[in-house]
Amino acid sequence: MVDVRYDLAFKLYPYARVAAQDMPMQRLPVVVVGGGPIGMATALDLGRKGTPVLVLDDHEGVGQGSRAICFSKRTLEIADRLGAGQAMLDKGVVWNVGKVFHGPDRVFEFNLQPEAGHKMPAFINLQQPHFEKFLVDEIRVAQAQGAPIEIRGQNAVTGVAPQDDCVVLDVSTPEGPYQIAADWVVACDGARSPLRNMLGLSFDGRVFEDNFLIADVKMTAAFPTERWFWFEPPFKGSGQSALLHKQPDDIWRIDFQLGWNIDRQVELDPTRIGERVDAMLGEGAEYELAWTSIYTFQCRRMKEFRHGRVIFAGDSAHQVSPFGARGANSGIQDADNLAWKLDFIVKGLAPESLLDSYSAERAHGADENILNSTRATDFLTPKSDMSKIFRNAVLDLARQHEFARPMVNSGRLSVPCVYDGMPLNGPDELDGPDITRVGAPCIDAPLDRGYLLDRLPGQFTVLAFNCAVPEIDAVEGVPLTHVALRMTEHDPTGALAQRYLGTQPRALYLIRPDQHVAARWPDTDIDALAAAVKTAIGKGA
Repeated sequence: MVDVRYDLAFKLYPYARVAAQDMPMQRLPVVVVGGGPIGMATALDLGRKGTPVLVLDDHEGVGQGSRAICFSKRTLEIADRLGAGQAMLDKGVVWNVGKVFHGPDRVFEFNLQPEAGHKMPAFINLQQPHFEKFLVDEIRVAQAQGAPIEIRGQNAVTGVAPQDDCVVLDVSTPEGPYQIAADWVVACDGARSPLRNMLGLSFDGRVFEDNFLIADVKMTAAFPTERWFWFEPPFKGSGQSALLHKQPDDIWRIDFQLGWNIDRQVELDPTRIGERVDAMLGEGAEYELAWTSIYTFQCRRMKEFRHGRVIFAGDSAHQVSPFGARGANSGIQDADNLAWKLDFIVKGLAPESLLDSYSAERAHGADENILNSTRATDFLTPKSDMSKIFRNAVLDLARQHEFARPMVNSGRLSVPCVYDGMPLNGPDELDGPDITRVGAPCIDAPLDRGYLLDRLPGQFTVLAFNCAVPEIDAVEGVPLTHVALRMTEHDPTGALAQRYLGTQPRALYLIRPDQHVAARWPDTDIDALAAAVKTAIGKGA
């Protein structure tokens, strides 16, 4: 065994002095603080829409280590709309199947995407530095096409002063400090969020008393491209649970649950880690340690994600356990929700109060993720003898009985949030499929050419199935894209009708820029459509 560092630190935006450092105080519509995946996705989306945006990052590129590795279908669909999806798909390791073990015995396996007809797979495994780099690469493409996006590396925000009509930021650089004013600030600066701390805002929740060892190993192995999870694994020294995932470049992620009272320095000794890995892979396995770390986790969130002109997204707003891949995936959905609303406000198409819906919708999503994350953790680590007896009984039943398998919780894997009951929702008058109800994200489907989500370009879209498209191009200045599809011409597999019509002969959908369903009806109604658009931009009655 050879101990090496797996270095994915791409220096993508080195520090360079800018004119703003010599100005009294530059003012911009939107400043994003933090250059991780959430900050870069927000900036790319805003810039693609034509809204000027500046990213301030205290580093010069993406960081070391694989960190998040598991990116969901919905995240890939958002990245695809932004232009980076195909590069991620080409590099990532595609998987749909997971297997659950208890001790040496396989309990059952599951398929996260058993049905065909989706452009993107259920999940890919891709190290977070690669994910971030592909977003920055696409920002460079967008900049070349005229998108007003700027990135400043080694520009650390050290002070924040909210004003009535802007936010003043103190920025530290290798050549000294300067100030900048922003109409809106998006805080994407991570779980320890300096901006949140500077503003004295709470971050409430639960700290879990457990430690997990990450060992990313480089090896050539014949294991299938699947997610393997063990409860009470049979290999010596592996702890209470273990997880094995394949990543690109022959890197495999191994997680060991070590418990709470450990000596971190001892557990991070390469020889001790090697003993654990040898026990899992078998004596004589050839590999290199590529990255190791020990983490604990918390399930917490801010009470509100908007504080005046400062909006929080990703880990700065909410934090969950890594089980279920809900951290980065939910953060990308934050960016998807926020960017179009900020764009509308900057352009004068919507009132500033529209941002309150961002907080309501994404706090709803955070609560859902925290609930699932907490349940997974409690199933992984029973808190009493009786809880453990129940957990093991469920695992025993699941071996032979399908009804017990949904109760097995090795981490409910990330799915997009449905905004049920939220204030931007319009009417749902279609007796149609539940999966595409109002508030739900659109489900992809194959067309005669391409896929449905490729037709939804990040604008309000009127989607007509087997009915006339309303003759209305804009509402309150908001442009409407029209997409008319007839099942006899555009639905070669029947999946489109199954997912959007059900038993109904026709339907009209209003789709938001983030591809969530805003309203739906059994037929065309111009007045109802106009009213639903107003509701969806925060101008409803």
